[in-house]
Amino acid sequence: MSILFIFLGLGLLVIGGDFLVRAAVGLSLKLKLSKMIIGLTVVSFATSAPELLVSVQAAIDGFSDISLGNVIGSNIANIGLVLGVTAIITPLSIDKYFYKFNWPVLMLLSFGLYFILKSGNEISSLEGVALVAILIIYLVLLISRANNNPNSDASQQVDGQLAVVSNFKIILWLLIGAIALYFGSMWLVDGAVDLASTLGVSERVISITMIAVGTSLPELAASVIAALKKEKALSLGNLIGSNIFNIASVLGITAIIKPIAVKSQELFTNDMWWMLGFAGVLIPLAFLPNKFEIGRIKGLVLLACYCVFISLAVLG
Repeated sequence: MSILFIFLGLGLLVIGGDFLVRAAVGLSLKLKLSKMIIGLTVVSFATSAPELLVSVQAAIDGFSDISLGNVIGSNIANIGLVLGVTAIITPLSIDKYFYKFNWPVLMLLSFGLYFILKSGNEISSLEGVALVAILIIYLVLLISRANNNPNSDASQQVDGQLAVVSNFKIILWLLIGAIALYFGSMWLVDGAVDLASTLGVSERVISITMIAVGTSLPELAASVIAALKKEKALSLGNLIGSNIFNIASVLGITAIIKPIAVKSQELFTNDMWWMLGFAGVLIPLAFLPNKFEIGRIKGLVLLACYCVFISLAVLG
């Protein structure tokens, strides 16, 4: 029964996230926001909604390991699984903003999260506010950079046809998205906790493997489709931006609602180091041996490392 709840929960999260993105973009276009702003902010927040709802629900229910494991595992999956598979399909080019802006911000937040967890064994409400504040600063700088870069790909994430969608449809999509995300997050957390109890493993293991992969499925599907179509909007920066949002918005907002306590020490003695490792290795991969490209060989390396991580987590 727990497996059924997990799959139903994941399915509802994917459906709810899709409806929420469409409704948010449609509403934003009606409010005359530029496509670039919508692509950088509205779409990013909406696509993080499944992770946010799962983390909040888990924290409220007292399963904080799921809140943390979901984000840490998703960040690992975004690089090892999503980036790895995407690079195998088509090589990804790297622009200078990746190593001059996105990557340093990601590493700052990743190390910041590590020291927050290590120092107090929890993410307090005040620390959650600090994470959200960093996100706001990041968005301001991101928008400023995009304004100065007329070739920004942010607007290509936005379907302009949603501007003519009726208000009734937007409201209906919002309701469907909200209901699907609510029940999806609740069923996924309940199913994961029950499965962990049945298999005799910790909530941490379930969260950094099954739940993390599940909440990363939208990014994987979107990236694979974009890679197959060879769309210009696909970039390493977009994938890394998702990791930044996961730490700053998902954990930040969750901690503001309810502080996130660390129950399993392996989260920062093991899993955090894997997350830092996957993020840190992007720089040497970006420059060696072929500069400014992550090709198929590098994609295979990332995917193989992710398989090792999953295997060790399950067997451990």
